[in-house]
Amino acid sequence: MITKLIAFVSKHQKYFTIGGACILLVLNAQQRNQIKELKQQQFILGGDIHTTEVVDSLQNELFNVQSINGRYELSLEHLYEVNPSAAKEFDDYLNHETE
Repeated sequence: MITKLIAFVSKHQKYFTIGGACILLVLNAQQRNQIKELKQQQFILGGDIHTTEVVDSLQNELFNVQSINGRYELSLEHLYEVNPSAAKEFDDYLNHETE
């Protein structure tokens, strides 16, 4: 019985391979359709778009804050050159009194 089965599979191996390939193609097409539908649902619900807007907004805010911080640092360096005692007093107050 097993030898007949092995002989049958050996004889028709080409057809089994073609059938398996066709099944894989159909499954692949179904998965692509499901992914496409999920992406459309996410677009409709505002999934990625809303998240991207929030991230962009936070990056803009971070850039603005970093720019202001850089201006304060440059001003403090200038104050150290012009009036070192006032700069030290400012630096001490910033580091010890505002915590």
